[in-house]
Amino acid sequence: MTASESPKNLFTKEFTQNPYPVYEKLRKSDPLLNLMFPDGSYGWLVSSYEDAVAVLKDPRFIKDITKIYGNEYASVFTSNMLFSDPPDHKRLRGLVQKGFTPQIIAGMRDHIQDIADELLDAVSSQDSMNLIDDYAFLLPIIVISELLGVPLEDRDKFRIWSNSIIGASNQETGEEVTQHMNEFVQYLGEWFANVRENPGNDMISQLIISEELGDRLSEEELYGVVTLMIIAGHETTVNLIGNGVLALLEHPEQRKLLQEQPDLIHGAIEEMLRFNGPVEFSTSRWATEDFEFRGQMMKRGDLVIVALDSANRDPEQFNDPDIFDITRDKSKHLAFGKGIHLCLGAPLARLEGEIAINTLLRRFPNIELRSDVQELEWKPGMIVRGVKEIPLSIK
Repeated sequence: MTASESPKNLFTKEFTQNPYPVYEKLRKSDPLLNLMFPDGSYGWLVSSYEDAVAVLKDPRFIKDITKIYGNEYASVFTSNMLFSDPPDHKRLRGLVQKGFTPQIIAGMRDHIQDIADELLDAVSSQDSMNLIDDYAFLLPIIVISELLGVPLEDRDKFRIWSNSIIGASNQETGEEVTQHMNEFVQYLGEWFANVRENPGNDMISQLIISEELGDRLSEEELYGVVTLMIIAGHETTVNLIGNGVLALLEHPEQRKLLQEQPDLIHGAIEEMLRFNGPVEFSTSRWATEDFEFRGQMMKRGDLVIVALDSANRDPEQFNDPDIFDITRDKSKHLAFGKGIHLCLGAPLARLEGEIAINTLLRRFPNIELRSDVQELEWKPGMIVRGVKEIPLSIK
């Protein structure tokens, strides 16, 4: 690796813009690399597909940091299934899973289609649109807001808080993140109090009713579960739509193929998830004991993070991984994780992505990018991978 790509300088602006050349070198030379992450912590970065699957499924890598470092690391944002281990994980996931059954998701198709059309109606008289602000953000935040019972007028607040909490992986935003976290917690407390007085048919009302009936959900877990669903419920889809449309714009032959054969959208979504997935890194895991893993000695408490987007470009798993091909045979990509922490909302994200992208291409078949791809600004920090703005010509 060159000096500019050395471990201490891995998370540069250039890397954020296009991490894939670095990932290719890491998979060959350092598939299990010990380095400092942007927040100042040290740990292991896993970049190959085989190692990634092994980490994601190995129970020796746990999600609950308090089991290693104590309750001082607990927070209202981590008392959910994403940051828990069995048996708590199964209990928490089970409470939420009731709202994401295949029947419920399938029953949302027509409504999601209506939302997509209404959003595109709103910009149809214009010559241009910002794909992210006008469409990719709005569609999933409307869907998850209705599902959870979030007042729709507060969606912009949730966007700020969500981006800030995700940006906590960036050490530069400490004070602002703390302020936004406090605002978010205060909002949730007031919201929960109102729901207790006036419960509805939404998912949050059902969770609160379950909590009051003693159905195994503590106050901290209520905060944690709601935080996870609000953030994960729209962030993944925002970037799936954004990254997916961007891939089509950069590969006009694939875009033409999808416009001619819209039924290819199912495979196209899977390829978008693999090629430039919306979740670049897994959330943190910790080694629960000392053991050897892939030739490296893991110590109890070691931090391990999987580079999901790197694993999804591993030539040992995918033929011609750097080629974007919407007709690719079904692939076992890791965009939604693997094992017990496989993303609960993956079917909803897929459905939203399919409807959003096919509707955009049908309604505005001549979209073009209004700037150079190299000028687009990618979001900094760990976890999500997405562009802040995508200006499009739509006439």
